[in-house]
Amino acid sequence: MSENLERGNFIWDVIDQDLAEGKYERVRTRFPPEPNGYLHIGHCKALVTDFGTAERYGGLCNLRFDDTNPEKEETEFVDGIMEDIRWLGFEWDGGLYFASDYYQQCYDIAKDFIRRGIAYVDELSQEEMREYRGTLTQPGKNSPWRERPEEESLDLFRRMKAGEFPEGRYVLRAKIDMASPNINMRDPVMYRILYKEHHRTGSDWCIYPMYDYSHPLGDAIEHISHSLCSLEYEDHRPLYDWVVEQAGFRKPHTDPDGFKTVGPRQIEFARLNITRTVMSKRHLRRLVEEGYVSGWDDPRMPTLIAMRRRGYTPEAIRDFIGRVGLAKADSTVEFALLEHCVRNDLGAKSPRVMAVLDPLKVVLTNWEEGRIDTLEIENHPDHPEMGTRDLKFTRELYIEREDFMEDPPRKFFRLKPGGEVRLKGAYIIRCDEVIKDGGGHITHLNCTVDLDSRSGSPGAGRKVKGTLHWVSAQDAVPLRARMYAPLLTEDDKDDDETDRKDFIARLNPDSLEVKHGFAEPVVLTAEVGGTFQFLRMGYFCLDRDSLPTLPVFNLVVGLKDSYRP
Repeated sequence: MSENLERGNFIWDVIDQDLAEGKYERVRTRFPPEPNGYLHIGHCKALVTDFGTAERYGGLCNLRFDDTNPEKEETEFVDGIMEDIRWLGFEWDGGLYFASDYYQQCYDIAKDFIRRGIAYVDELSQEEMREYRGTLTQPGKNSPWRERPEEESLDLFRRMKAGEFPEGRYVLRAKIDMASPNINMRDPVMYRILYKEHHRTGSDWCIYPMYDYSHPLGDAIEHISHSLCSLEYEDHRPLYDWVVEQAGFRKPHTDPDGFKTVGPRQIEFARLNITRTVMSKRHLRRLVEEGYVSGWDDPRMPTLIAMRRRGYTPEAIRDFIGRVGLAKADSTVEFALLEHCVRNDLGAKSPRVMAVLDPLKVVLTNWEEGRIDTLEIENHPDHPEMGTRDLKFTRELYIEREDFMEDPPRKFFRLKPGGEVRLKGAYIIRCDEVIKDGGGHITHLNCTVDLDSRSGSPGAGRKVKGTLHWVSAQDAVPLRARMYAPLLTEDDKDDDETDRKDFIARLNPDSLEVKHGFAEPVVLTAEVGGTFQFLRMGYFCLDRDSLPTLPVFNLVVGLKDSYRP
């Protein structure tokens, strides 16, 4: 559990009080994703909170897939979500469940609600139902079918299950209060007819429970003590409690292991929002389906499968969630904080190498043809136990094109005509001549090397202000580097209707840039997912698209924030 969350939060204060009052004898939470997409960074807050809370109290955490909408749910997402959770370091010690496990129980409870006169089959159209529902300032009106006899509703409900009616012909609604100031309590729909194949139950069912009905029942059936969810469900809590109470789960009882409980208690916390990051699963699905990204694991995506591919670590993500903390009010976190956590974690564990992503050739005119110096370079300045590597220094080298300017501004401490710099771990060189092609493009630089200035030699003490990274042209390995920036040009306001319409227009056209450069031969020893710090550039992770002789590296995070808000 993160050190920041260990300091305490309002959720744990509530749980402490519940335990002290004897309402519960064991804490049991659940993480309830919908298998209609991959988990993204926004889900991590709930995930860490659910699993971490159970861990803190020595309790259990269930993994339950709320698979009540077969139109968009797939086994692929179930498998991916389980892999993501394990990657973050959690295990569902309370068990693996699906909302579809409880379809029969939900159906039986719904029939009991009908018999008791607290549910009825309605046949208003969706448009009519909206008209009858009322507004935030005006109460709703009772459906003409609200007082339908219980036996008639029960018969229709059974026939709905038997597949006798088309989609939209009937729904089952709870009978609560059409004048309630909370619109969620105005006779909400409990079941609808849907002829879709389910990823687990196939065509066994053609009626499916609504989330607000099946979710509290799932929590109660699994003996969840505290149902932790995001703030958007706060207005749904009265309905949650109504379903649990009407189904008989509010009476004090014991779970199968003999622990006292009084049914689940819902507690809401603020959702996670990050600047310039798409946090809507609906938007993410559209990016994938319409080809704006290469898939759910495109390294620009905020999904965990994409972050894993890009090179983010579970330790960094958990640190980030801990720093964000738990609060009751919504807020937006700077993307730079996530970058900081990733950078902080990779800094201690990633070996250093040199790579040139926009190469400019340097020819050392006073270096003997064929001469090769072998230099010993440290793999990490703060961790000598990570060892050293040998690096060849030859007559022709590559440096970054941006590290040279013909007409530099003041305090430009990189290479310029007549200027000197030290090459990292090697010699001091001076630029003597700039060679251009017929179009005025610089093709290479002719330089001279101070042969007495090799690092570690007696003459190495001479100081120059600039130090550049470099690679030898003789044995440099060609590579591709994918440079990433946030997907959005500005912050996403997912709750605004205008924003939804303009969402695609706000995509950042420069979110991906591919560079073709060179690196030290040691990069060929990396395995997919292996991370290096490219000196002066950032942290890079070897991608699965790599070829044996052409590695492809994803930018994980730069050495500085990738953008300024």
